[in-house]
Amino acid sequence: MKLFVISDIHGSVTAFNRAVEAFNRENASLMIICGDYLNHGPRNPLPEGHDTKALAAALNSMKSKICGVRGNCDSEVDQMMLDFPVTEASCRIMLFGSPCCTVFVHHGHLYTPAKAAEITEPGTIIVSGHTHVSVLEYAHERCFVNPGSISLPKENSEPGYAIIETAENGALKEICLKKLDGTKFESISF
Repeated sequence: MKLFVISDIHGSVTAFNRAVEAFNRENASLMIICGDYLNHGPRNPLPEGHDTKALAAALNSMKSKICGVRGNCDSEVDQMMLDFPVTEASCRIMLFGSPCCTVFVHHGHLYTPAKAAEITEPGTIIVSGHTHVSVLEYAHERCFVNPGSISLPKENSEPGYAIIETAENGALKEICLKKLDGTKFESISF
């Protein structure tokens, strides 16, 4: 199984459509979105292809394949536009295999990496966004994953996504960061 992780769309239907192309190319099972869907935020420029109505329609067309959490730029109005829940600050996804694994998803503005580690069990994959900078590291018996922003990357990051892949027996196989064109630039194998 492949979990496809993106974050910080900030209203760019262009960036989201590129992500959907990558999702389909990866043959992923679930798209995890770590917040900041429609609003570009007061500190950010308008991203390329900013069109919140078109983005809401594109997101809604994928609603059965999306699991998402609320970001700092998301509001109740955004939830009114979207046909899937986005108001929770965090969620946990259980990957049943040998051994089982938990994916803790949050945006990144409420939990620092240290706090996220404190409230999760060893072996947890902690997935977040918010910084617009891609990160993949193993520390404190946990794997920290941030795919960066697909529309407004910062600090020399490029628009990209993360893949969390399990083997046929359900065991965790690999976590990697990729550019939107599918080029892998960082990975951890298990």
